[in-house]
Amino acid sequence: MDTENGEEVFQGIAASPGISYGQIFLIKQIEIEVPSYQIDLSRKDEEVQRFEQVLLTTRQQITKIQQEIATNLSEDEARIFDAHLLVLEDQVLIEESIREMEKTGLNIEAAFYAVGQRYITAFDQIDDEYLRERASDIRDVVRRVVHNFAGRNQENIIQLLEERILVSHDISPSDSATIDHSKILGIVTDLGSKTSHAVIVARSMKIPAVVGLRDATSRLQSGDWVLIDGYEGLVIVRPSEDTLNLYGKLELEHKSFEKKLLTGAQLPSETQDGKKIKLLANIESADEAMAAQETGADGVGLFRTEFLFLGASGFPDEDEQFLAYKRVAEIFKSQPVIIRTLDLGGDKSSANLTYFPEQESNPFLGFRAIRFCLKHTDVFKSQLRAVLRASVFGNIKVMYPMISGPEELIHANALLDEAKEELRERGETFDEEMSVGSMIEIPSAAVIGDLLAKECDFFSIGTNDLIQYLIAIDRLNDRIAHLYEPTHLGVLRTIKSIIDTGHAHKIQVGVCGEMAGDPILVPLLIGLGADELSVSPSGIPAVKYLIQNMKFSETVKLAESALACHDAKGIYAQAKDFYEQHMGNANS
Repeated sequence: MDTENGEEVFQGIAASPGISYGQIFLIKQIEIEVPSYQIDLSRKDEEVQRFEQVLLTTRQQITKIQQEIATNLSEDEARIFDAHLLVLEDQVLIEESIREMEKTGLNIEAAFYAVGQRYITAFDQIDDEYLRERASDIRDVVRRVVHNFAGRNQENIIQLLEERILVSHDISPSDSATIDHSKILGIVTDLGSKTSHAVIVARSMKIPAVVGLRDATSRLQSGDWVLIDGYEGLVIVRPSEDTLNLYGKLELEHKSFEKKLLTGAQLPSETQDGKKIKLLANIESADEAMAAQETGADGVGLFRTEFLFLGASGFPDEDEQFLAYKRVAEIFKSQPVIIRTLDLGGDKSSANLTYFPEQESNPFLGFRAIRFCLKHTDVFKSQLRAVLRASVFGNIKVMYPMISGPEELIHANALLDEAKEELRERGETFDEEMSVGSMIEIPSAAVIGDLLAKECDFFSIGTNDLIQYLIAIDRLNDRIAHLYEPTHLGVLRTIKSIIDTGHAHKIQVGVCGEMAGDPILVPLLIGLGADELSVSPSGIPAVKYLIQNMKFSETVKLAESALACHDAKGIYAQAKDFYEQHMGNANS
């Protein structure tokens, strides 16, 4: 927090773009009080009946909210509550709650709450931000169920009579659904991320939001005048006249900038000297696929399939997966859709306690991704059959994560061949020539790329894990996170080697990690030879604008200069200067 001229400035996470000024409406959230007492287990059936009735009531409430959201906002926002309904219908969660009651002798609501907290803790530990944020779905459902056990109606807990900036410890999806959004000038929360549901709704409503301030609710008061900057993640309390005037000008500049970006979003992703760079999207669902298409994506470079598995009470069957993949394929038609096979295990394993009862001491080096799939071939082949069946509805490609050597790739392809033969026996049609790719995110894979290239059709560099493994940095460890440097010369040389190896074997090489979505690093990746980039849907317009306003020959010179520099910070400075020179037109 900085203080100047009576102003207080709080730094959070920029979650929904925009600038807003107004008075605070502070929500003091009350902790859930869960009755806990011993019961006579001879009354177990009565407790179970009471549980089933409360689950039914809760399901009716959520369905009603979903219908209202579909009417007032859109079907896409309404689908947020599909996850809530899945939690309520999760037989594993229900049965585990009953077993908890039997084991402890506690009343069913106390048992359910205890099990729910274990699930929330499990999701909170997941590395993937999008999946980690789904803990809020479970937390919201648990709160609603407990309220219903007590006979309390949770509807309309936030009532705004005037336009206000909403400040809360967190805003659940249910809260977000029942607020009159016409009265919200902005949202500020202690918790949350860019993928929280309140933020998703805020972005769709074009409401500025700053999240992750940690202690905003204890430092701010209802009635305080604040300015929130959803571009930089700032909350300014009691802003001066000079600050207000400055932000008035900045808001006009941002709107002009965004208008320019969107103008070029539907134009080709091509440099000024004619180099075409495919700009694809990273997605987790068909809803995100729609958003990606609207922002000008050339297809999907990474369809993360984990959420289909982590969000269900059991592994989804082949038909469920097929429908999800088919929907994305139909959205993009002839454009590529790269489906990454299940990257489950390790840090994501504990999210479903039934399948992964053991915690690993080092999940990033553990039983995950292709290692899990090659062990559980029934799960893997079910997914492969679903992908193959969906391939006739578009240009689907499949990609294996966490490949460390050719043996794994050969084994995975053999299982793919088995899946094809099983579909032929069933009379199912599929793309016989469906492309197969390997993610390069382990140093060993980078070193033997020539061997992997003989067994697949394309490479996709997963920079998040590759950087972590190359320079031995846990990016989630606050004490050493500053050492996680994408411009480390070892990282750039490795990326260059992977790309050169792929091209020598006449296969395309894309990048799908966070580096690909950072406009400052995009010219460097293109100069190193990347054929395509896959980024979040919201980041596509800015990256595409940059590509359209530079020359490929310039990026090659930038890469050559970077590879000749030994200092990571010096390389980053060069990349930043390049970015500022070529994005200047958008700001003018």
